[in-house]
Amino acid sequence: MTDGQCANARRAAWLAVLSMAAVGITACGHKRQPQPVPPTATAPPVYNTPSYPAPAPRPSTGGIPITPVPEGGISAEDKEFILSHRPIYSEEGQATWYTAPYKGRKAANGQVFSDGALTAAHRTLPMGSLIVVTNLRTRQASAMRISDRGPFVPNAILDLTKASAQSIGIWPGSGRVRVDVYGTPKPMDVGGRWCVQIGPFTSASKAIRFKEKLLRDYAGSRVIEFSGERSYWVRIRPEGDDREQAEEMARRLEPDEGVAYLTRLD
Repeated sequence: MTDGQCANARRAAWLAVLSMAAVGITACGHKRQPQPVPPTATAPPVYNTPSYPAPAPRPSTGGIPITPVPEGGISAEDKEFILSHRPIYSEEGQATWYTAPYKGRKAANGQVFSDGALTAAHRTLPMGSLIVVTNLRTRQASAMRISDRGPFVPNAILDLTKASAQSIGIWPGSGRVRVDVYGTPKPMDVGGRWCVQIGPFTSASKAIRFKEKLLRDYAGSRVIEFSGERSYWVRIRPEGDDREQAEEMARRLEPDEGVAYLTRLD
């Protein structure tokens, strides 16, 4: 086999791996079962995706614009981009899977959540990031995009849709994965709109009390409480959605229940 034939064979194999997707999937409940394995980062984030536009200027506060992803999560152009580029950031940790608690629920990027899309939730990668997730036990890999925020459970770094979890062989259940980031619509290491999400609380009254404490302790911050699936949460956005302030809050906050998670909104 010539060098050109070998290259074509490798290319065809990658396209086959990245094209795996579940079809006709319906919503269903789930139970998260993360293993007690702490995530580990393997490289510092670097912004190096010339095919994506630079981020537009933004106000310091206010709503978060929609960051759309292709229908189904991944496009043919995404696969071609992965084949011709190297990852700009990698990390390893536990992945779980999730589904929407009700039909029509919107993901954090502003689009309606779909069990059948090759998408995932991550707490801090820029919305719309193009990633390849590899099951470290079976070596199954699949391309997907970040369209949501989570997982808000300890010792897990990624939440997969049903289609994404099936494409790498961890549905139903969880598994240790490597996340390779190939492209980010916005820089990873500078800017961004940051907050801290705290919970879960077992009652609305506990969440409200913690919200009131944060309003007293962090004047100028925006604080809300909201309900999740059989749980209650509090979110604090520092003035200007500043990352350094959010990181300091995440380190200092010690809620009576739950955990304080550093989270990127955009």
